[in-house]
Amino acid sequence: MGDLERRLYDLSQSDMYPFHMPGHKRAMADRFAPEDGGSLYSYDITEIDGFDNLHHPEGLLLELQERAAALWRTRRSFLLVNGSTCGLLAAIGAVLPRGGHLLMARNCHKAAYHGAYLGNLRITYLYPAATGCGIQGSITPRQVEEALEREPDIGAVLVTSPTYDGVVSDIAEIAGAAHKRGIPLIVDEAHGAHLGFHGAFPETAVRCGADVVVQSLHKTLPALTQSAILHLCSDRVDEDRLAWLLTVYQTSSPSYVLLVGMERCLDILEAGGEELFDRYACRLKTFYERADRLQRLRVWSRRELSKEEAFGLDPSKILISAQPIGLTGHDLYERFRKSYRLQPEMCQGGYVLMMTGMMDTDEGMERLWQALLEMDEQWASQQAVSVQYADQQAAEKGCPADYVSLVYGSRSQQMSLTEGLEAPREEVPLEQAKGRVSGTFVTLYPPGIPLVAPGEVISEEVLEAVSLCRKLQGSVHGICHGQIKVVIS
Repeated sequence: MGDLERRLYDLSQSDMYPFHMPGHKRAMADRFAPEDGGSLYSYDITEIDGFDNLHHPEGLLLELQERAAALWRTRRSFLLVNGSTCGLLAAIGAVLPRGGHLLMARNCHKAAYHGAYLGNLRITYLYPAATGCGIQGSITPRQVEEALEREPDIGAVLVTSPTYDGVVSDIAEIAGAAHKRGIPLIVDEAHGAHLGFHGAFPETAVRCGADVVVQSLHKTLPALTQSAILHLCSDRVDEDRLAWLLTVYQTSSPSYVLLVGMERCLDILEAGGEELFDRYACRLKTFYERADRLQRLRVWSRRELSKEEAFGLDPSKILISAQPIGLTGHDLYERFRKSYRLQPEMCQGGYVLMMTGMMDTDEGMERLWQALLEMDEQWASQQAVSVQYADQQAAEKGCPADYVSLVYGSRSQQMSLTEGLEAPREEVPLEQAKGRVSGTFVTLYPPGIPLVAPGEVISEEVLEAVSLCRKLQGSVHGICHGQIKVVIS
């Protein structure tokens, strides 16, 4: 057994509970007994006779895609084995010609930026609201309307909803604003494949008027990592071009292991999805009711976000604030892992994200609640830890209340994304980069949103954002050994 396999095996045998993706929560073996199917390796084939071809489906895979389209009620659904990334690349390429103009939310995943680069697109950014909770909020319909009025040559709109943190935008109104001008709306719904299946969760963009919706099945549904789906919902997008671009951006050797995982996911949704979602919604309801009893720790819910900050919030994303007790998100993240054997999805700023799904267990949710209760009681019993002291500690650790504005604030764009990446570049020490134009992405990962993108000016605010993220022990990509690539002026 190799080192990688050994580590994976050890994890599978441990008591570390997964409050992170993938959505199957490593529990599929319990649902599919050995006699119900073969081993992982026995399913790993290529496009041999009788097994269809994902790039030209006519049999089994066509039927599977038609099942997905019927389940989500779309015009056509495409199975993706290269994750939501390939779906976003294809969607962006299908809605705009090379050199076109894209209206895009600045909090989109880096894959959207890659799609814009490949199409040599001009980008106008929409900046989401900064919430009082320390997360990014929604993109508003008014923002979209104003941008389209200001720049009438915009040819398509792209937003992320829900965000990594579960914030949902008003997709129906945004779609209406785009369609009024005859242009399509792409929604990156990678974190919302579960939406629309139960009233406890927001509606899916598929049924809110979006033209193309990309979902990561593996993030919140019981599917294998890298499994995703693209839904074509209208005739505003060239279907043939979209299908062709998927052959460009997907591997020519699609994994049948991933495809059978998607088939099993559809089986579960069709056969027992309603009952599973009922139980899931009940678990979450119980958890949030209990969380109201916490004295020091704070679990955010919809009521803590104003309508102006967020149109909606997906309750499947459990956001736990450490700031009331004077800790950073990273501090709390490490306590969950080391003291309670609970693996969070991510931490950022002053909070931790626990990602839940329909395959979570009562036992797992109980462990999370008991961990929260124990930590809360410990801090509540320490009378010396006053609110004032906690605020002081948070400030000293560098987790300010306006974290979002500092880290994801507006950037000055000196040249296009493509120009920034393709212009002659040089590496300079980060501290000497102030005022220069970035020739690379500097990204906080997760969530994968650029702190600065190619073509944008590396301002004092950018340097402060990088410093703050590092101070909070975030993983900043794009700076190597203290050096950053800048455009040669």
